[in-house]
Amino acid sequence: MASSIDLRSTLALNDGNGIPILGFGTYEMAGKEAYDAVTWALEAGYRHIDSATWYENEKECGQAILDFCKAMKIPREDIYYTTKLKLNVGYDETFKAIQFSLDECGLGYIDLYLIHGPLGGSEARKECWRAICDAQKEGKLKSIGVSCFGIRHLKEILAMGLAVPAINQIDLHPFMTRSEIVKFCQEHNIALEAWAPLVRGLRFDHPSIVSLARKYNKQPAQVLLRYCLQKNYVAIPKSVSKTRIKSNTDIFDFALEQQEVLELDGLDEELVTDWDPSDCS
Repeated sequence: MASSIDLRSTLALNDGNGIPILGFGTYEMAGKEAYDAVTWALEAGYRHIDSATWYENEKECGQAILDFCKAMKIPREDIYYTTKLKLNVGYDETFKAIQFSLDECGLGYIDLYLIHGPLGGSEARKECWRAICDAQKEGKLKSIGVSCFGIRHLKEILAMGLAVPAINQIDLHPFMTRSEIVKFCQEHNIALEAWAPLVRGLRFDHPSIVSLARKYNKQPAQVLLRYCLQKNYVAIPKSVSKTRIKSNTDIFDFALEQQEVLELDGLDEELVTDWDPSDCS
C-alpha cells in the first residue's frame, strides 16, 4: 500500500468529486500566521486547505492560495478549499454566510462547504442544509457536507430527501474511533474526515505509538497520519511550524500492517481533543 497513494491522491466522494486525502488545517491561526502557514503547506505539496468562518482566516487562506497559484502559474482549480458555516440559524442567514465566505476567500467557488456542527436544533439544521443544497445547485459550492454530526443528526438530514452529505468531518483517531458513527457513514457512502488526526499531540508518548514510530523510523505524528489514511479517512493535520508542516507529508513511504491498525483501533478511550457536540439535541 505504501506505493499506492501519495500526496496528490484523492478520495472519491458520493457526488462524483474527489478530495485530496491529506489536507492542511488552519484552526486557531490568524492574520499573517495563517497566510504564511498556508503558503508553506502549498509549497510543501499540500493541495487541500481547510478553513472556517469560525476561524476568522478565510481571507488569509484565500489570498495565500491565489498568490501561490499566480507565482506557480497553476489554476485555482488545482487547490481544494474547504470552509464551514459558523452558525445554524436559518435558510436566508445561511445563504448570506455562504456569500460572505465566497467574498472573503476570493476564490470564486468553494470546493467543500460544511455545517460546522449540529448546534441550533433540528429545524435550524434542516433549513441550513436546504440552503446549502440550493447554493450547490447554483455552482457556488462543489461538494457539501457536515462536521461533528452524530447518527441522529445524519438521519435527520438523510430523511429530507435532498443531497446526501459528501463528508462528515469529525474527531477521529485511535483514541476516539467512533465505531458506530463510522459504520453509519460507511453504510451511507458518507466519507469521513479527521479534524484532529494528531490527537492534538496528547498521545505522542503513548507506548503503542512510540513503538511503531521506532519500528518504522518515523515520528509519532507520521504514524497517526498513516493510520488515518489506512482507515480510508481524509486527514487534515495543522501546524504553524514550517518544519512540521513538511514532516507531516512524509507518510507515503511506509505502511502499517493490518494487525497494527487493528491494535491501534483497540486504544479507543473516547478521548475528546477539543469539543464534541455529536450528541446534542
